[in-house]
Amino acid sequence: MNLSQGGTGAPVAAALGNFDGLHLGHAAVIEAAIRQRNRGFEPVVLKFREHPMRFFAPGERGLILTDEEDERRIALLGARVVYLDFEAVRNLSPAEFVDGVLSEALGVRFVSCGYNYRFGKNAAGSAQTLKTLCEKKDIEVRVCGKVEYRGMAVSSTAIREALKNGDMALANGMLGYEYGYGLKVVHGDARGRMLGAPTANQIFPAGLLVPKYGVYASKAEYDGRIYPGVTNIGLRPTIGGSDPRSETHILGFDGDLYGKTLRVSPIRYLREERRFDSLEELAAQIARDKALSFEIYREEVDHI
Repeated sequence: MNLSQGGTGAPVAAALGNFDGLHLGHAAVIEAAIRQRNRGFEPVVLKFREHPMRFFAPGERGLILTDEEDERRIALLGARVVYLDFEAVRNLSPAEFVDGVLSEALGVRFVSCGYNYRFGKNAAGSAQTLKTLCEKKDIEVRVCGKVEYRGMAVSSTAIREALKNGDMALANGMLGYEYGYGLKVVHGDARGRMLGAPTANQIFPAGLLVPKYGVYASKAEYDGRIYPGVTNIGLRPTIGGSDPRSETHILGFDGDLYGKTLRVSPIRYLREERRFDSLEELAAQIARDKALSFEIYREEVDHI
């Protein structure tokens, strides 16, 4: 745990938190650290290499973003990520974390956190604990207050619930950007091409949240361009699938995406997955989904 690799040698302003989803509340914490650049500090975001939920609630909730997406968005905000080993610090007391990790190992001089921040063994430390301990080490602390969206507290839990319900408007509002996933395209069974709608198939990695099963109007981003799309997330009941995946038909795109990274943003939930009695019936529904998705995409573009 040191900041020398890629660091500037300047005093460090560290944003503390789990940062699952990088929502509006997280952005406020990170931006508080970034503002210290004007004072000659280097802003960094401290993240665990393995999210604590993978230890305490494996498979129960799922991460909102991949680590790569986390890093990309943090870089866009203007900070860099420094990873901590959760196993190495999980049994430290709050005082040991501040003294041994923040002060001695990392040389932190400013920290920002959320109002509900917890740290140390058994989450014994609070934001107030952090302030008290950091004062003894001459580390300035900024505690950011609750952020609300439509009268609701912004939280990773609320965003996960919105995604599980297919409520993209609520999830995106709390995130402050369009939810999406950038995953490699893998080979499928080519059934979509037979139905007049070739698809880019993507497998959700273990530990990543899978949104509500169903069909979405979507956007697909590849090689700097954004295309309208229609995306099915789920098990493909008519075909007979066993693992949840994302299948996106990209309107107006004709190319080979196998092995490439495609970013897909579901923008509106259209309907649930269902089993069709024939492939012809499925093909007719896909045609209707494509037409509706294109209209929704055009509405979105007109609002930009």
